[in-house]
Amino acid sequence: MIEKFEGVTVLTKANVYFDGKVQSRTVLFADGSKKTLGVILPGEYEFGTADRELMEMTAGVASVVLPGREDWQSYGPGQSFGIPANSKFKYRCDEPTEYVCTYFKD
Repeated sequence: MIEKFEGVTVLTKANVYFDGKVQSRTVLFADGSKKTLGVILPGEYEFGTADRELMEMTAGVASVVLPGREDWQSYGPGQSFGIPANSKFKYRCDEPTEYVCTYFKD
């Protein structure tokens, strides 16, 4: 599980969604890649993607409905799931969750 990044730039302005219940910070790497570190408070949400994403859970447990599926699947610390570009997915949690999201420009 990811615990720290070195040699990066962190943008101080938060990405805030759903009335502050979802917040993340953008981390930029020297090679031009980007990740976000986020916290999601209890609730049910639907997110849209522009790029392909990999969500790596670092704390808490969330249930997710991935594009093209109808069933909820649970993910906890050390687990991850991928989301295609230009798609939507559902996310719900009963406790605060934390994640690292990696963005891929295909």
